[in-house]
Amino acid sequence: MTRTRTAMLAALALVAGASGTALAAVPDGVGTAAVPCTVDYKVQNQWDTGFTAAVTVTNQGAAKSNWSVKWSYAGNQKVTSGWNAKLSQSGAAVTAANESYNGTLGTGGSVSFGFQASYSGTNAIPATFTLDGVTCNVDDGGSGPTDPPPDPTGPRVDNPYSGAKVYVNPQWSANAAAEPGGSRVANQPTGVWLDRIAAVNGANGKMGLRAHLDEALRQKGSGELVVQLVIYNLPGRDCSALASNGELGPTEIGRYKTEYIDPIAAILADPKYRSLRIVNAIEIDSLPNLVTNTGSRPTATPQCDVMKANGNYQRGVGYALNKLGDVPNVYNYIDAGHHGWIGWDDNFAPSAALMKEAATTEGATVNDVHGFITNTANFSALKENNFSINDTVGGKSVRESKWVDWNRYTDELSFAQAFRNQAVTAGFNTGVGMLIDTSRNGWGGSARPTGPGATTNVDTYVEGGRYDRRFHVGNWCNQSGAGLGERPQANPATGIDAYVWMKPPGESDGASKEIPNDEGKGFDRMCDPTYTGNPRNNYNMSGALPNAPLSGHWFSAQFQQLMQNAYPPLS
Repeated sequence: MTRTRTAMLAALALVAGASGTALAAVPDGVGTAAVPCTVDYKVQNQWDTGFTAAVTVTNQGAAKSNWSVKWSYAGNQKVTSGWNAKLSQSGAAVTAANESYNGTLGTGGSVSFGFQASYSGTNAIPATFTLDGVTCNVDDGGSGPTDPPPDPTGPRVDNPYSGAKVYVNPQWSANAAAEPGGSRVANQPTGVWLDRIAAVNGANGKMGLRAHLDEALRQKGSGELVVQLVIYNLPGRDCSALASNGELGPTEIGRYKTEYIDPIAAILADPKYRSLRIVNAIEIDSLPNLVTNTGSRPTATPQCDVMKANGNYQRGVGYALNKLGDVPNVYNYIDAGHHGWIGWDDNFAPSAALMKEAATTEGATVNDVHGFITNTANFSALKENNFSINDTVGGKSVRESKWVDWNRYTDELSFAQAFRNQAVTAGFNTGVGMLIDTSRNGWGGSARPTGPGATTNVDTYVEGGRYDRRFHVGNWCNQSGAGLGERPQANPATGIDAYVWMKPPGESDGASKEIPNDEGKGFDRMCDPTYTGNPRNNYNMSGALPNAPLSGHWFSAQFQQLMQNAYPPLS
């Protein structure tokens, strides 16, 4: 059925009146498809003297390498701070220009930024926005705050792990208990990985999400219980490591939303599960790739360049945060890599800024982020006690050693505490917490140093004293010599909500040779023990164990090694 332009505009007016959404009138003779850009302006939080707002600009014109958005206020609003854009104001006129890291805006692409402002009286939505001088269609998404801060009297608590048991996956527990000596750790809580669409309902004999949540209710009893889920199925997943590539292609953001996130959100929102505290680790090893493995860097990969250009990592993470964050008993923690990935000065702040960008797109706000998780699927030592970043040997800083290589951090605890502060600086809420995965970073056993190395030079000092015995901090796959780390526990250190075993010990990081499969998982040479490396590990040997199965599959040899080298040791 064909509708006239007048009828369509009337319908739009009715929709706007019903939803509180203001749509700019379309010029005569121009259909909505011809609108060169759209601005989505949302007031997130508002109080008597100020407000915060999120702005998403979608470009339907020619691709841009730089952009500038302008608008004017009708009242006395004054921008006081912002993020993901350079904001300036002259009188009522505001200009938001791109930062150095988000200037590219392709046709059909979107970019998001936000700000805080003061006002008095009324706080009307600006009537007109321009993108590089061209007037855009305007959608304010509803003129009121869309995602208020968590209600302190509501179901969310400051730290979900405080005073709570944590769910023990019965299938992982059975695998662990079947191993000689495995009963010593079989009752430890681990994360449930939803690493493809089929995993939501259960696949290859594994329990689905509802089955896990029903079992969690049984384990809960009369107390509090945390269920740990790993949301892990982005389009073009893990663009720098083939072992964990996923089922969705780089452009399949629609499937990610409708076939993966939406069903998970619907299950979590079932009132039956309202008494559970559900912790989501959001998209492991994703966003930092866009900082470290793109562009002209020697570590860049074509796959990561594609994902940076199309923006689907940010959109996917934002959509997941928004939809899952709407469930009042859900706590979202964004993956923040680890110190041996983004601990360097040129990676650290840009990674936090990129996470802020993702957390304010697709309807998400910082209130959908409860914290961050580090070291999942990695092996970085929790605390290096035999040397510090401030030590010098022979007039050279520890930062100059080959192992540290100018990193700002030597271990995961110092990194996580510092990243929490950086995240707040980037615009996240001051109450965000950190999780550190200690499932395979114990580095115990006979190879564990008992004191500092020789002070012959800075390299002998660091090499002789470091607990982390990898060839290189960039090695990540089934590492030889690794051990179980600190057992899961709540509130272990300042700013740390919990130590967790989000990556279940004994589940492979990737196959050591190519194995045909229907899970979308490839073969990465970093899982091959004969591999001599690449720029991401400075051409060192991979350090991987041999005869490893596909990622996520049970790997008995790895589990036995982790128990043998556990630190603290197993009793």
